[in-house]
Amino acid sequence: MDIVYASLKRRWPGDAAEAVGAAEAAAAVDALWAHAEPADGLQHASAQPADDRIDFLLYLLSRDSSDSSGLSDSSGSSGSSGSPGSSGRPDRVDAVCRAHSLIARSHRTSPMLLRCYLPPEPPEATDCTDR
Repeated sequence: MDIVYASLKRRWPGDAAEAVGAAEAAAAVDALWAHAEPADGLQHASAQPADDRIDFLLYLLSRDSSDSSGLSDSSGSSGSSGSPGSSGRPDRVDAVCRAHSLIARSHRTSPMLLRCYLPPEPPEATDCTDR
């Protein structure tokens, strides 16, 4: 299981985050689930709005190169191990790329995320283009 922390920056910081916090977090998580694909390996997601952003914790199945689907629910593969995943990248980089792809896809198609948040920035020091 890989755990990825990510954030989206608010278009207008301080925009009533406390007043709509729980509902906004639920809507953001619903958007992630609505746009998740099997290859994302999403198992659990949580969101916490703040004045200037919304924070996500995404729990993704680790990739297993011996599994034809590329995903495994076994605990034998760890995101922090740095062992190559099915794409040839370290698992932790692959997990970050899958999380970024899911958040970007959800942001593009969710009216609430589009209205309230800026598009996600590319992950630092990773190459997610060959996904």
